Amino acid sequence: MSTDQDDLPRAHIKRIVKGKLTALMNEGGPDAKGNKAPDGHVQKEALLAFGECAKIFIHILTSTANDICRDGKRQTISVDDVFKAVDELEFSEFGEPLKEALAAFKKDAAAKSAKRNDAAIKKRKAEDDAVAEGGEGGDDEEEPA
Repeated sequence: MSTDQDDLPRAHIKRIVKGKLTALMNEGGPDAKGNKAPDGHVQKEALLAFGECAKIFIHILTSTANDICRDGKRQTISVDDVFKAVDELEFSEFGEPLKEALAAFKKDAAAKSAKRNDAAIKKRKAEDDAVAEGGEGGDDEEEPA
């Protein structure tokens, strides 16, 4: 069914599965002796199954979102089409967490962009200050004509 081109990165799948499994194992907190619950283990075949399931889910979600998009006589799938597809596939309990995750992503991206812009402005200001002080270009002497 799958091609290597369509495979999701195994490292990402493993990180997601292990992170969730560890959280589930530690839900009850430490035992009476204060020991943390052991980390869960996942077979390689199980990770492959998780990856295939995720890929199939993405294909179904994409197809449904595309149908919604075409019903609206548009060619570009929007985030609202994806949210409607999630509802249509009867995963509406994921709607709010998805919207919250998207809002957090946008906020994080905006913060990173602002940080990059601030760094670029500081760099330009430092370069302008260096030029104004004659620091750039090295020698103050004029070259003969």
